[in-house]
Amino acid sequence: MTVQTMPWPPRPATSPGARARRRFTWVPGVLGAVAAGLVPWVVVLGRTLPETTEVRHWPAVWIGLDLAMALGCAATARWYHRGDGRARLSASAVAALMGMDAWFDVLTARPGTEFTQALVCAVPELALAGLCTWLALRETERLP
Repeated sequence: MTVQTMPWPPRPATSPGARARRRFTWVPGVLGAVAAGLVPWVVVLGRTLPETTEVRHWPAVWIGLDLAMALGCAATARWYHRGDGRARLSASAVAALMGMDAWFDVLTARPGTEFTQALVCAVPELALAGLCTWLALRETERLP
């Protein structure tokens, strides 16, 4: 007959996830402090930024943004098709980029036809952002 000994005092059962949560308890405090610090900064920007400005490399800005969205969509499609959890991460990034693109398209458009075109383009961009947000929030095990 074998006698098993138990450690004394008994050690609490902790999962790797529980250890990771304890290790990074400082993260909400840092992010909360950054959020609070950005509020006065936004006020300063609202009072000091000029109404209009001239921008250099304007085509490169928009081409780069659209290229980043295309690459993000391609990566998300591939990872989602393979059932890879990284699809959630890339979908999250694509959602943010699509929302940002729609925001800047509409706010930088000239009144009239250009503004109307920006609004029309914002609809599918925001729909895709919604789809990507939904995908990013799904459980990894539920990927195809």
